[in-house]
Amino acid sequence: MTRALVPPVWRALPRRALAAAAAVGLLLAGIPRMQSGPPDPLVSLYALRAAALVFALGLAFLLDDPARHITAAVPARRPVRVALRVALVAPWAALCWTAALLLVPEEARPPVGALTLEAAATAVLALAAAALVVRRTQATEPGAAILTWLLATGATAFLLLPPHWTLFVTPTDPRWQSTHTHWALLLTAAATTTALATTEPRHPHTPSPLRGTGNGALSPHHPSLPKRPEPDPAKGRGKRRTQPSLPVTSQTPPGPTP
Repeated sequence: MTRALVPPVWRALPRRALAAAAAVGLLLAGIPRMQSGPPDPLVSLYALRAAALVFALGLAFLLDDPARHITAAVPARRPVRVALRVALVAPWAALCWTAALLLVPEEARPPVGALTLEAAATAVLALAAAALVVRRTQATEPGAAILTWLLATGATAFLLLPPHWTLFVTPTDPRWQSTHTHWALLLTAAATTTALATTEPRHPHTPSPLRGTGNGALSPHHPSLPKRPEPDPAKGRGKRRTQPSLPVTSQTPPGPTP
């Protein structure tokens, strides 16, 4: 069954958003090579962080599915469909990140393992947000909202986090190791949230009889409304419709004329 799902899932992937994110991210990662002088390690660091953010913005569109309410009826459950999308895009994401690292000159390249941890945490955070929106709402294309939220969250983390919880430091900062411990915790929390949000809801949402229907009208089961009488199935059973009887008049044949 999973093999049969590969072609339709592949066709449903947001390829334009993913391709645009790849192009912009690689362009940002190539900025250190465009400088006239020797490459600056600080510029390389923030160029790779910007590329990782742009790649994550592309992954925010991964769960967009205009036909979501139709594909929900297929035999494959939601975790299988989401896992298949992630499996199809993971090689692309790894290839883009490897190319971004190679675009940075080696003498100015920051620690690869630490930057890869940051990129992975950002990407999985975007997936977790998309999975939560899909689970909690009826939205079919949550990517644009996740993009805005991710940009706002990144700016807030950069500007407002306290110094002992900051996520953006340089390799020469003594908080480099502790900061990437925080990144590892963020990656674990985002991965756990994604796994939980992609499960099928046990109880589908149904309007409560004590609440409205959502458009200002009361539910038909609200106790304040009068109950409609239920038709009696036995009533009228066995009766047949009869035609009204007409009066019968006796007619005698005319006698012989004398």
